[in-house]
Amino acid sequence: MAVKLRMTRIGRRHRPFFRINAVESRTPRDGRILEKLGHYDPIEKDPAKQIVLNRERIEYWLSKGAIPSDTVSQILLRHGIKHKYAEQKAARQAKARAIAGAKGKLFNKAQRIAAQKQIDAAAEKIKTESETKTKEAEEKAKAETEAKTKEVEVKAKAEAAVEKAKAEEDAKTKEAEEKTKAEEKAKAEEKPVIETAQEKTESKTEAVEEKTEAEPEAKAKAEKKPKAKTKKKTPSSEETDKSDEN
Repeated sequence: MAVKLRMTRIGRRHRPFFRINAVESRTPRDGRILEKLGHYDPIEKDPAKQIVLNRERIEYWLSKGAIPSDTVSQILLRHGIKHKYAEQKAARQAKARAIAGAKGKLFNKAQRIAAQKQIDAAAEKIKTESETKTKEAEEKAKAETEAKTKEVEVKAKAEAAVEKAKAEEDAKTKEAEEKTKAEEKAKAEEKPVIETAQEKTESKTEAVEEKTEAEPEAKAKAEKKPKAKTKKKTPSSEETDKSDEN
């Protein structure tokens, strides 16, 4: 008769409680038990009360060839109860792990989780490096853009200053030209007045000079004009005069 050491669940919903029993290998889960060997209460907070084992009876059944289930085997090993089935299972697992490693395959869930963690860590590292490189590239591009923008602004300011100075110079030149033209125009307008005054003065001077010159000439002409000849009276004329007087 093959005997197994396995757990049977009892208790209500959301309140599990397990008994560790010795049962026949062909007995169903809730079938007849041979002997109660302890219990396991996962809700109990006190570790000393969480698992209770009858060590003496468990060693007895193991010596009789009872085979513990995987869960019961872990509980027994945790409490220092060693058995050959655990050693045989560990040897089989080591052999299977070596074969899987030689083929490049993952042996159990723990290895798969560890491998997945390594893959995730490598992916995270690559992502971090990529983000760092991208960030550095963006910062470099931003710095170059800012430098170019600053250079363009400085150049634009310099050109604006040159244009402003040129505009001011042109304005001053234009103002000077306009001032010069205004002065020339004023002089041109003032010159005819002066010339007219000078002409009037000259004409008056000439008139006076002409008058001055004309007076001696007229005087001279008057002096040179011959006197009228006096007619000699004849006897007949004298008689005529007398008769006229009478």
